[in-house]
Amino acid sequence: MKLSSAAISFVFITLLIFAWRLLNWVWLRPKKLERCLRQQGLTGNSYRLLHGDFREMSRMINEANSRPISFSDDIVQRVLPFHYHSIQKYGKNNFTWLGPKPVVNIMEPELIRDVLLKHNAFQKPPEHPLVKLLVSGIVSLEGEQWTKRRKIINPAFHLEKLKHMVSAFQLSCSDMVNKWEKKLSVDGSCELDIWPYLENLTGDVISRTAFGSSYAEGRRIFQLQKEQAHLAVQATQSVYVPGWRFFPTKTNRRMRQISNEVNALLKGIIEKRENAMKACETANDDLLGLLMESNYREMQENDERKNVGMSIKDVIEECKLFYLAGQETTSALLLWTMVLLSKHSNWQACAREEVLRVFGNKKPNGDGLNHLKIITMIFHEVLRLYPPASMLNRSVYADTKVGGMYLPDGVQVSLPILLVHHDHEIWGDDAKDFNPERFSEGVSKATKGQLAFFPFGYGPRICVGQNFAMMEAKMALAMILQRFSFELSPSYAHAPIGLVTMQPQHGAHLILHGL
Repeated sequence: MKLSSAAISFVFITLLIFAWRLLNWVWLRPKKLERCLRQQGLTGNSYRLLHGDFREMSRMINEANSRPISFSDDIVQRVLPFHYHSIQKYGKNNFTWLGPKPVVNIMEPELIRDVLLKHNAFQKPPEHPLVKLLVSGIVSLEGEQWTKRRKIINPAFHLEKLKHMVSAFQLSCSDMVNKWEKKLSVDGSCELDIWPYLENLTGDVISRTAFGSSYAEGRRIFQLQKEQAHLAVQATQSVYVPGWRFFPTKTNRRMRQISNEVNALLKGIIEKRENAMKACETANDDLLGLLMESNYREMQENDERKNVGMSIKDVIEECKLFYLAGQETTSALLLWTMVLLSKHSNWQACAREEVLRVFGNKKPNGDGLNHLKIITMIFHEVLRLYPPASMLNRSVYADTKVGGMYLPDGVQVSLPILLVHHDHEIWGDDAKDFNPERFSEGVSKATKGQLAFFPFGYGPRICVGQNFAMMEAKMALAMILQRFSFELSPSYAHAPIGLVTMQPQHGAHLILHGL
């Protein structure tokens, strides 16, 4: 069967259009953007076809992760080695390449403030298609969709609502410290890798506070999400070829299996909760209940408008986000806090003295947690030195300006939190040292009013769960300090690594002493 001349022409034009778009994506557009950035005085590596700086980034990360470091070493060189060397080579005003996309690094506090306040101009980059299987929800929404979703979610995280979750925090923390006490030997001490315990603790807390009576099902979701997070990190460490997610590779198949199981578990929990709420058989005092109550109220108030409120699929994605953000952030904060307090026993003693002064040997309560000034200072310093996320990324979808810099459509912006938090020009000569005293008069005084401390982001899109994370961390640390003193084990290896959050590559072996 012969093709007509019209059909042949159509196929030829289609192939020509595809070839032109491919050429534009992998070469013409990147080179045009590179010229625009260089004309403004920005410097960086020349664009390399398709891969950009990916290969060099991967090589440096693998080399950095091949051996632990000492506490006196700069963790920036281990966690963000490529960005560190780019600054050494090109200065702070530089750009790097994520495949064919140029990324402008912004480290000036005033420019960072502009980017985070102009959240409509600087939007979240498109998610890697495989990462969407891990989580999407509010973090991937923009514009009016984001505004509506944030309005529904905010009430679930009000401080007054969080106070009702204190008992769940206490229960999960008691379970962990009781396990630790059972590990103590006759001399009242033991060596433990505390990292898996802290991961389980924060997974426990999310399961209890998010799902209440569906706690056991929540635990299974936590385990699956943890595996999914590791697979997602692997997927982002190379250039994504459009359509690759449809290939039946081992990773792709496993990520879809996990996604299907998590979605099915969450759908079952949500539907049971909906039925219970309709029958007035449940109190809405967990995150899922509060979210669904707020969603229902929003739909009732706007019953004449369409597309208001959240579907079951939307609620599922927000529940997945509870796990990722809530569990990873708090476990990392507690881990690095205990490591640094092991290294700085004077601050550990100060923190314990404050806890005993406020609570004695009684279980901590919500009101008392607000009076832990020294522990708050310590947490701020830990978040400065070991922020959960090492950088924030934003995309430019329309030509815009920030400061005196012109950023064309197609450029990405990187706000390297870790680099800003460790900058000597901002924090002084002791920028790399653990010194909670710098926060004794609050964050604003410590930063001299600059936006130089933003572990949870800033502006309209600041993390909605930061109060939840801080309250949970205070409860856990207070209960640990009441029952134990701790020091680094000789087998401890200092090896922070950037995964979903900054984590210990080889665990965290401490020696606990019962009090």
